[in-house]
Amino acid sequence: MDLYNAKIIITGGSSGIGKATALQCIQGGAKVIITGRDENKLKKVAKEIGAIPLTSDISKLDEIPEMAKEAIALLGGDVDVLINNAGIGVFPKLGEISINDLESIYRTNVFGLTLLTQEVCNLMKAKKQGTIINIGSTASLKGFAGGSVYAASKFAVRGMTQSWQAELRKFNIRVCLVNPSEVTTAFAQNNRSERAEVSNKLGGQEIADTITSIIEMRDKGFVPEVTVWATNPFES
Repeated sequence: MDLYNAKIIITGGSSGIGKATALQCIQGGAKVIITGRDENKLKKVAKEIGAIPLTSDISKLDEIPEMAKEAIALLGGDVDVLINNAGIGVFPKLGEISINDLESIYRTNVFGLTLLTQEVCNLMKAKKQGTIINIGSTASLKGFAGGSVYAASKFAVRGMTQSWQAELRKFNIRVCLVNPSEVTTAFAQNNRSERAEVSNKLGGQEIADTITSIIEMRDKGFVPEVTVWATNPFES
């Protein structure tokens, strides 16, 4: 797919991976909607990079059909690429896990992601073309201490991605999972402030490079899953 004139929705697009990906897509000539909960931050970032802001909270499940409808309208009635990037994390250990931990993580990382994809997918199926990219994690592949809630949600995303691949290939819809290892973003920061990039961890750009290469592959092929590691995270 050519990025030029591609119509793209990126959830969680006001910082980190989402912002870096939006910028690269826009630089390639795409028309990009970014979503986020913080209206002021979202509008500021959108103006900075040339994106279209759409304030929304993916965890508010009842609002997703209307949000999807608005996004599609803003893109002129069509969507070529959906990038499910919005995600949150909490890391309680077994014995400390609350119902709220489970509900909050799953509403954003699993339920909201699924319902938004379902809305956009109907459009892609009708035209028999599209690309869906889910942002997983290395936690989609292996659990870790404190990862009961977060890793389980990302395992769910991996399972859904594989299921959607089986369902949607006959419609020429590519469904891809991107698994970053640790990225220096605002993820898991209580104040949502960006962490400074460091030399031995991934930044948003490496993941954006991966995503845009997936999009730009000719439509006759697709990458089902890719994991991106920092080259040397042990460097001091």
